Amino acid sequence: MAEYETFMHRWFEEVWNQRSEKAIDEMFAADGIAHGLKSEEGETIVGTENFKSLFRTFLSAYPDLKITVEDTVCEGDKIAARCKVLATHAGEGLGVAPTNQPVEFTGLAIVKIKDGKIVEAWNEFDFMKMYSQLGALKLNLQ
Repeated sequence: MAEYETFMHRWFEEVWNQRSEKAIDEMFAADGIAHGLKSEEGETIVGTENFKSLFRTFLSAYPDLKITVEDTVCEGDKIAARCKVLATHAGEGLGVAPTNQPVEFTGLAIVKIKDGKIVEAWNEFDFMKMYSQLGALKLNLQ
């Protein structure tokens, strides 16, 4: 189980914080599925090349993105990671012109690992809060 916990910390650190496409190739299966993340066409992300496209788009909008894994839970071949995301919306991407606004939101990723790679992932990140902080979405939560 400890190797899965280390795997999740490595995934967020190397892929997202160090911006390593090489780590995507090493850690995400060629036919891996990332539920909860969509391509520009609105399709579920399948495979490393589609994941890299999403990755590039997201980093183009948030060039200083930082993801911190705050907690992990392992069971069998699955691991859940609760994360905090900090970034500044300084670039093009995601369909919103740069606002230079900081964002902070949380998320949860559950991944299934086989042969040392993510074969399936379920992502629940609070993108509504992210868009609300950019002024792109008005939330009335009263």
